[in-house]
Formats: sequence, C-alpha cells, structure tokens
Amino acid sequence: MAPTGEDGADSPWEDVSDGTLVGRAADGDVAAFETLVRRHAPMMRAFAARMLGSVSAADDVVQDSFLIAWRQLPTLHDPAAVKAWLMKITSRQALSCLRGRPFDRAVPERECAVPPELQPESVVIRNAQLRALAAALEAVSEDQRQCWLLREVAGLSYEQIAEELRIRPSAVRGKLARARASIYARMEGWR
Repeated sequence: MAPTGEDGADSPWEDVSDGTLVGRAADGDVAAFETLVRRHAPMMRAFAARMLGSVSAADDVVQDSFLIAWRQLPTLHDPAAVKAWLMKITSRQALSCLRGRPFDRAVPERECAVPPELQPESVVIRNAQLRALAAALEAVSEDQRQCWLLREVAGLSYEQIAEELRIRPSAVRGKLARARASIYARMEGWR
C-alpha cells in the first residue's frame, strides 16, 4: 500500500469500518485515529457550530472532544457506536461551553459556508432556507432547541438526550414534539 499522505487521501484506513478503526486506535494506532477524525470531524464541527453560533468556538469544542476521545477510547464498550459516542462528547463539550457564557450575551447568527461549486441561484435559495431554519430554531425555547439539535443533528436517542440534559425521556419527547411543531409551522413556506 502507498504511504499515507498528509491529506490522508492514500490512507489504507479510509475503507475500514469504524469498529475496526476504534480497535486499532485503542491499541495506539495514530493513523487509525486520524481516519476517525477525518471521517467524523465535519459533522461534529457543524453540530457544535449550530449549538454555539460560532465556528471558532466549534473548532475548539471539536478539538477538545477528540482529545477526550483519544484518552477515553479504551473505555468505549461498543466500537461500532463510535459516531454516537463522539457526538455525545461533542454535545457535552458544547453544553459546557454554553454554560460558561454570560447569560446576557446573545449568540450571534452565522451564515453556513456553502461549497463554491454550487450555482449562485442554489446558493441564494439554500441560504434563505438556512436563515429560515435558524429563525425557526431561535423561536423555540433553549431546552427545546437543545433537544432538537441533539436528536436531529447529532442523532442521539431519546434516552441519550435525557441523560445529556439531565431530564426524563418523557420530557425529551414533549420538548421535541413542541420544537418540531413550531419549526414545522415556521417552515411551512419551504415545503
């Protein structure tokens, strides 16, 4: 096999399952862990940026999350569930970051980067949709927004969300139902 390039394009690990990568990384294989980072960092970054409203804060959260993951990798009981585990670490780090912010400071609205290969018309439409979704998310309460982001973006189960936010699963269901109804009503024009 070709040696791994700096961009990871020639990595022999790119087609290997997450479970195998976790096993190798837990044994100290840095290249396997780097592949996990390349594979999951974009989703973690997008999730953290949405929660925090700041790309730079999201980058810090993702970096901290991977540092925690590297140290705790041997404790992961189900290597195939590494994606959910990484998202859980990211959500904890993002929530910790949010808790450390002053309450009177508003979270700034950020535009999401769109790949340059898209046509201008598509970029305008997509940005309008994202602004509408951001406005719809801002209209729901903070606890409903956190539940919605943890479910819809991070893909956590109701039980995982309940554990993360320290509430009952039935409360998660109620908050998600109210958040979804509000977002659905506000996004009516985009369907």
